[in-house]
Amino acid sequence: MFLGLITYPKLIFVCVAVFLAGFVDSIAGGGGVISLPAYMLTGLDPVAAFACNKTTACFGATLAAGRYIKNKTVNWTAAIPSVIMAILGAWLASLLVLRLDPTVFQKIILFVLPFVAVFLIFKRDFGSVDASADIPRNKVIIVSALIGLTLGFYDGLVGPGTGTFAILAFTSLLKFDLKTAGGTARVFNWASGFGSMVSFLFAGKVIWGIALITAACSLAGNYIGSGLAIKKNPAFIRVMLTVVCGLLLVKLGYDVLF
Repeated sequence: MFLGLITYPKLIFVCVAVFLAGFVDSIAGGGGVISLPAYMLTGLDPVAAFACNKTTACFGATLAAGRYIKNKTVNWTAAIPSVIMAILGAWLASLLVLRLDPTVFQKIILFVLPFVAVFLIFKRDFGSVDASADIPRNKVIIVSALIGLTLGFYDGLVGPGTGTFAILAFTSLLKFDLKTAGGTARVFNWASGFGSMVSFLFAGKVIWGIALITAACSLAGNYIGSGLAIKKNPAFIRVMLTVVCGLLLVKLGYDVLF
């Protein structure tokens, strides 16, 4: 038993899952769909599983965001207002989380996801060109703030796929190419994840013996994934987005039905 909490085979299983989650998350978002169930399957207390998952994801997101920033694939005009409003959205969600039924939102997303996947499969030029220069700066700021508020609220209330939806929103609403949308979404998603991590830290719910080991796996997955996203053409990112939409569909469908 590792730390008297989980067996070593289960720890290895989580490490592999977290590496894969970091790889996927750094490219198309949605890594939590892989990592969180893996933590839960170890038998950890659910709160501890959430805390470890958010902590390791934040470590990985920091590295991925740094690589995107270094390669100048972040649109700061969009990133800054989306980060600020994401904090507000997550806070509002925390106030309402006990009064609203998250499955309502999950059912809405379940209805939307198949259309998104079909769109990505057949719209082969989606996100291939950055045409955001055609959009006035004020509009970029306002739309980005609305994206941050909406998805920050979603992240605080439901969670899975926030990064994926951010990429899709930045690409479709602000005409970013997929690389710029991915980089901007990673900065936004890092801020959202950091806020959650801090709350778990202050509550003393993070099991550091497990979190630090899995954080190393998350760092490795994010490093490789972000490198591929930066180097590859948009078609690669589009394929990953389609795969993640499929994973989200399965995850949210299971949560609603069972």
